[in-house]
Amino acid sequence: MSHAAFADSVHVRAPGKINVFLGVGGRHDDGYHALATVFQAVSLYEDVIARPADDFSVTVSGVEDIDSVPLDDRNLAMRAAKLLAVAVDHRGGVALEIRKNVPVAGGMGGGSADAAAALVACDALWGTGLSQTRLHDLAARLGADVPFALHGGTAVGTGRGDQLNPALARGRFDWILVPSEQGLSTPVVYERLDLLREEEGALADDPPLSLDVPIPVLQALRSGEPVQLAETLFNDLQAAALHERPDLAETIRQGVAAGALQGIVSGSGPTVALLCPDPETAQDVQSSLRETGLDPLHVHGPVPGARIIG
Repeated sequence: MSHAAFADSVHVRAPGKINVFLGVGGRHDDGYHALATVFQAVSLYEDVIARPADDFSVTVSGVEDIDSVPLDDRNLAMRAAKLLAVAVDHRGGVALEIRKNVPVAGGMGGGSADAAAALVACDALWGTGLSQTRLHDLAARLGADVPFALHGGTAVGTGRGDQLNPALARGRFDWILVPSEQGLSTPVVYERLDLLREEEGALADDPPLSLDVPIPVLQALRSGEPVQLAETLFNDLQAAALHERPDLAETIRQGVAAGALQGIVSGSGPTVALLCPDPETAQDVQSSLRETGLDPLHVHGPVPGARIIG
């Protein structure tokens, strides 16, 4: 090892994300869809604490239904730790403690944030000192959203979403997030999208291997103007998510009626993201939705990716 290992524990914080734009191509033979997306990391975080251990283990707090987060190799953070161990020939294990704040199965990349945090935490704990490029390569093997959780900020994702290029986003964007007690399965939403497109004939039989993010989206981010960005919010998965959860459309309607500029389903849902013109309006929207029995959260972006705390 070329770097000194941390002796006791490493605490890493990684953000959830919103897809302010998500274009989805057709399903290819390998089962994946081409994506063109713009991620924005927001101030809702997952905390992962790594401690030395002989074997690999995961504990989770911050969720009401503990069974909703697997504690074995299905857990993305566990897989991240084991992947790094193999890559650096680390002979021991790690005990991972995950403190969740990002909604589970909420379309905000909480599991991906856990994986990114686990990579950074284990790299520091074991003193392996991998470069950001090497960590990115490992992250890309774990899932499309993991590399972005590693970097944070605002970025354009293409391919399967893991080919990242930073996007300039001036200023601060205020969002109200409305989580749902009932999650949505990402594979189910993609399957529904495919079915809807088959019914509607929305795509040719040979969809493009790559897509592009429209220029107006990038211009809106550069402007730092929420009003301009609101006009470009788009999610190809939204129709499929609303098909599975029609109630989400009413949440968007209520948020806009309360003062939000526009609302969108985040990723594969079911979390709804409402873009607001400023922090004060966001607080008003939050209060209004709270009165209807919802549990909205006020966050802002962009924020940095996975970082060691303390």
